[in-house]
Amino acid sequence: MSMTGAFEIQGGAKLSGELIPQGAKNEALQVITASLLTEKKITISNIPNITDVNILIELLGDMGVIVNKTDDSTYEFEAKDIDLEYLKSAEFKSKGQKLRGSIMIVGPLLARFGKAWIPKPGGDKIGRRRIDTHFIGFQKLGAKFEINDSEDFYSLSADKLTGKYMLLDEASVTGTANILMAATLAQGTTTIFNAACEPYIQQLCRMLTKMGAKISGQGSNLLTIEGTDALEGCEHRLLPDMIEIGSFIGLAAMTNSAITIKDAYPEHLGIIPQTFKALGINLEINGNDISIPAIDSYEIETYIDGSILTVADAPWPGFTPDLLSVVLVVATQAKGTVLVHQKMFESRLFFVDKLIDMGAKIILCDPHRATVIGMDREHPLRGIDMTSPDIRAGIALLIAALSAEGTSVIHNSHQIDRGYQDIDGRLNALGAKIKRV
Repeated sequence: MSMTGAFEIQGGAKLSGELIPQGAKNEALQVITASLLTEKKITISNIPNITDVNILIELLGDMGVIVNKTDDSTYEFEAKDIDLEYLKSAEFKSKGQKLRGSIMIVGPLLARFGKAWIPKPGGDKIGRRRIDTHFIGFQKLGAKFEINDSEDFYSLSADKLTGKYMLLDEASVTGTANILMAATLAQGTTTIFNAACEPYIQQLCRMLTKMGAKISGQGSNLLTIEGTDALEGCEHRLLPDMIEIGSFIGLAAMTNSAITIKDAYPEHLGIIPQTFKALGINLEINGNDISIPAIDSYEIETYIDGSILTVADAPWPGFTPDLLSVVLVVATQAKGTVLVHQKMFESRLFFVDKLIDMGAKIILCDPHRATVIGMDREHPLRGIDMTSPDIRAGIALLIAALSAEGTSVIHNSHQIDRGYQDIDGRLNALGAKIKRV
């Protein structure tokens, strides 16, 4: 059991009202580090107040960036004097390891100062290849990469970065962002093929363009960047968090609640609304808002030939892996059957044992696939004591607990706080019964 607190949830309450999604966590980690590319002032608004983002902002302050919080969700960053020696310190090592997003400082530092250090990452358990994409990209731009095993540090250095054509080994979102930032200050033209094109990357491109970067191919998987000598300051506003929006859609259906999600910017949600519609969730888009009526029963569609619906993750504009946990939970009380196929991560489905303990009918076929046989609300899930293994499973288990009969306890609640701002306060305002213990 974790000593970092738990949520105690009384299940079965119907919620109603409006929710405003927080700013996008994954976008925040990228655009905040982009402030390191210039000594001019960068203003970013709609920043979510969550652990992962707060640690990154703290890290920038420790490095010498002047950080000024102007309101609840707006910060100004001025990266005039950066203390590069700090990056070799034990303090940086322990802070940097707590946060996977700390890798994002490497591209901007390398481009502007010709050197960067990063501790071997911690955070969620991830596969070996995940950060190779970043370093291979920096090497193509001319950086020298060294692993200091005794110190557990990676270091990169370059006299100058030079634009190159590169084909990424995977369409990594953070890898694309990191290489893209480095390329804005490189000499000559960089072409990134198999680039990620998630809304987070599109937003980063919009921000860098405002700063004076020359980027073409935005929104596609082929980015071309013409290097420039220096970048200017700018103002940037984060999009709402599409993972949170998808979670709220699932929550409404699962708890038979009428919820309106305000300022959701549906045009940036890609395939997310239609995926939830395929699960039978009747959602209405009105301008910038999404309304989900209370529905007694929702039926999973089949394909035209009658075969079972499959929901699988894929790089954008495919379905985001971060919402598959939510789809899986929502399907447990739908009418019908669905195959959930998690292609991009091995261990993301391992939380289904908790749902099975709650009474869900799920067959875990292998580490990547689970078949969910919906119960059409005939047997509500029952509350249990459980632990959240990662951020995205955390919100899915919270949704399950809110729909369940009886009381659930979710330990390790800091895993939920890493990604969702004041989630208990916001849901309790709609009638949920969540207590921190």
